[in-house]
Amino acid sequence: MADLKDRPIGATASLGKTGYPAIRSMTGGELEIVTGPTQPGFNPLDLLLASLAACMSMSARIAAREIGLAHSFQGVVVAVSGEKAANEPSRFIGFTVEFVFQGALDLEQQQAIAHRAEEICTVSNSLAVRPTLVIGKA
Repeated sequence: MADLKDRPIGATASLGKTGYPAIRSMTGGELEIVTGPTQPGFNPLDLLLASLAACMSMSARIAAREIGLAHSFQGVVVAVSGEKAANEPSRFIGFTVEFVFQGALDLEQQQAIAHRAEEICTVSNSLAVRPTLVIGKA
């Protein structure tokens, strides 16, 4: 583990007078945002939910290793949905994270992995943090 490198993290959204934002990660990844109800692709809310799903899935694999269940863990599918508030401010008021495990894991083991994954997951741990706003330094 001594040769692990830090991965740059962060993203920039560019938006013109019309159209949708273009997102670029610090490592050069790019994606286009869509907001139309029938347009295929990701909107900002999808990205938040996708981030939570991806983080929880990776954290579940780490948790299985930590708990000593790597031999029984064959994979996981994590589906995340969010409930939006009916009133202002616009926000999610709850998230549902559904784990479907593959492998020879009983219910107690699956619950242990899921709970430990939530503790490990940087995204789930960050959801309550308010951003610091900086003007003029993108």
